[in-house]
Amino acid sequence: MLEPRKNWIVFKFFSWYINRIIKSDFQELNFNKISIDQSKSILLIANHFSWWDGFVLFQINRLYFRKKFHVMITQENYQKVWFMKYLGSFSVKKNSRSIIETLEYAGHLLDDPENLVLIFPQGKLYSGHVEQIQFEKGLMNLINVSSKTFQYIFAASFTDYFENRKPTINCFLQEWEGAEFTSLQLIKSAFNKHYELSRQNQTAAAV
Repeated sequence: MLEPRKNWIVFKFFSWYINRIIKSDFQELNFNKISIDQSKSILLIANHFSWWDGFVLFQINRLYFRKKFHVMITQENYQKVWFMKYLGSFSVKKNSRSIIETLEYAGHLLDDPENLVLIFPQGKLYSGHVEQIQFEKGLMNLINVSSKTFQYIFAASFTDYFENRKPTINCFLQEWEGAEFTSLQLIKSAFNKHYELSRQNQTAAAV
């Protein structure tokens, strides 16, 4: 009985801590409201350009989606940032047999409508100035093992200082209707259309 209470205490503390450091280190965190089907779980697909990405989307989930947060991270980060396991993270070790089990675990999480699963399809950090987001193949393993009753949401995040001392984070959200036989190329194409439009909107905001 003590372990679940310990987990809850650690979760509440770091939820408070993430909220505090985001407010302390950034001028603003902005995101748009979209249509959310609360009867479905969420597969949140996002670009990955900074150490902050998981924490920012954790915060948006806390404020808006209000689902049980889960995020797939590298085994290296899982070991370095010890408290991430209390915030719903699970690790994947590339080029190992266990990666299939991890992807299956993530897919089954999507069968529970209370869950949100965050995936960074790039697999590692890339510059925030890239023109296109690359997708690794494992995403389809995750999707195909699920019952495919979840809601796709794309998140494209960018930071700029503008006239402020601290940067502002703008996260552009979009819901997407996946076809019954969705392919990796179809998801990649749809996400990159959203990413490019979001990048244009971010640039326009600076003018």
